[in-house]
Amino acid sequence: MNGMDYDVIVLGGGVTGCAAARELARYQLKCCLMEREEDVCSGTSKANSAIVHAGYDAVPGSRKARFNVEGNAMMGPLSEELDFEFQRNGSMVLCFSKDEEGGLQTLYERGQANGVPDLRILTGDEAREREPNLSDQVTAALLAPSGGIVCPFGLTIALAENACENGVEFLLNTEVQAVEPADGGYRVRTSRGDYTARFVVNAAGVYADVFHNMVCEDKIHITARKGDYCLLDKEAGGHVSHTIFQLPGKYGKGVLVSPTVHGNLLLGPTAVDVEDKEGTATTAAELADVTAKTAMSVKNIPYNKVITSFSGLRAHEDGDDFIIGESAEGFFDAAGIESPGLSSAPAIGAYLAEQIAAKAGAEKKPDFQPVRKGIPRVSQMDPEARAALIRQRPEYGTIICRCENISEGEIVDAIRRRPGAVSLDGVKRRVRQGMGRCQAGFCMPRTMEILSRELGIPMEEIRKNGPGSEILVKEGGEA
Repeated sequence: MNGMDYDVIVLGGGVTGCAAARELARYQLKCCLMEREEDVCSGTSKANSAIVHAGYDAVPGSRKARFNVEGNAMMGPLSEELDFEFQRNGSMVLCFSKDEEGGLQTLYERGQANGVPDLRILTGDEAREREPNLSDQVTAALLAPSGGIVCPFGLTIALAENACENGVEFLLNTEVQAVEPADGGYRVRTSRGDYTARFVVNAAGVYADVFHNMVCEDKIHITARKGDYCLLDKEAGGHVSHTIFQLPGKYGKGVLVSPTVHGNLLLGPTAVDVEDKEGTATTAAELADVTAKTAMSVKNIPYNKVITSFSGLRAHEDGDDFIIGESAEGFFDAAGIESPGLSSAPAIGAYLAEQIAAKAGAEKKPDFQPVRKGIPRVSQMDPEARAALIRQRPEYGTIICRCENISEGEIVDAIRRRPGAVSLDGVKRRVRQGMGRCQAGFCMPRTMEILSRELGIPMEEIRKNGPGSEILVKEGGEA
C-alpha cells in the first residue's frame, strides 16, 4: 500500500457509501468507511420515501437514468442475497386533467428511452380499477410495474454488515474534517486523527461538495432540500397497494402516497431548499401541505392514524444530476445523490468499485462471502420454527416491543452484530423496536436496560443517537 493506512477510504455511511464499501470488499483491497455519527444510515438514508423508482423520470442519457434503471434491476436479487425487505409493488403517476396527459406521455417516452420495462398509460377508470381509493378527478395514470418499495434501514445495514464480514473496517463517531493530497494518495484528517489512503470515495451526502471542493479544481455546490413526511399506523397500510405519485415538477417527483414494506402508509415529501445542512425540523405548514396534496391523489386517507412525522434532506447539486466517478486523481465522487439515489445505490457502488479496482490493479477475493442473513423475526415465523428458536435461545421468547412484536433476542442480536447498534435509534433501525403505534412509549426503558447490559455502560450513558442525546438526566442537570 506504499506506506498508506488503507487502499480506499469511503467517506459517509449512508446507503451509497455502504454499497461502495460492500462492492469494494469483493477485491483484494484494504478498505475502511468513516462516518461521523454513531451508526450507519444516520443521514439522508434514514429519512426518505423508501421507493425503488422504475426510472421513467430521469432525462435519458443522464447518470440518474443509467444508475436508477441498473439499480432497480439489481434490487430483487440483492434482497435475496442480503436478506432485506423489498417488494415490487409497482407505481402510478397521476394526472388530473386532459391538459396534463401530455406530461404522462413525456414520462412514458422517457421511460422507454431509459429501458424501463412494461410501462403503460391507463385511463382514469382503469387506474381506479386497480386502486379504488384514487381520486375521482384522476383522468389518466402511468403504470410502472417495475417500481418497488424497500426498507432503507434494512438495505443500508445489510450492505454494511456484509462489507464488515468481508473485511471492511467501520470507523464510526469519526468526523472527517479535511481531505488533502498526500504522496501517492490522500490524507484524511478526522476527529480521531489522520489516516492515509491511495483512493477516496466521497459519499458524504449533503457535505459531499465540501470534500470535493477541497481537492478538485472544478467546484460543485449542493443544496440541502428538506422533505417532510407523515407515517400512518398499519391499520391504514392497505389504503393503496401501488406507490402513487403526481406528475413531477421543478422540485422533484412530488408528494406521494405509498405502502411500506412493513405495512404502514407513508405520505410525503414536501420540497423546501434550506441553508442549514442539519435542518431536519418538521413544520406545521409543511405537514399541512403534505395532507392537502395527498388528498388530491387519494381519497379518504385516514389522517387520524398518523403515528409520527419526520423530515429528511436530499443532496441537490446545481447541475441536477449525479456526479459519479473520478473527479481528481484517485478521488472518486458519489455526489449529488438525491432521488433516485436509494434506487441507484447498488449500481453506483458496483461502478465505483470496478473503477477503483481497475485503477489499483486489484484482483477479486476468492473467499468473498456475498450472502448475509438478517436477524430472525419472531413475528414472521410459523409456530414450530419460533418454538425451536426459543428452545435454542430463550431470549427470543420475551417480547419487549408489543406494537411490533419484537423480542429481546432480536434486540440483543442488533447490538451484537457488526457494525452493531449502540443507541436506541440503532436498535430501532435494525429490528423496528419503537416504530409502532406507541413510538417506544412502553418499550424504551426495557430496551435501555438491554443496551446497558450488552454494552457494559451505565443507563445514564444510553443515548437516542449521538452525543448529547442521553435519555436519563442526573439530579443537577448532568446526564
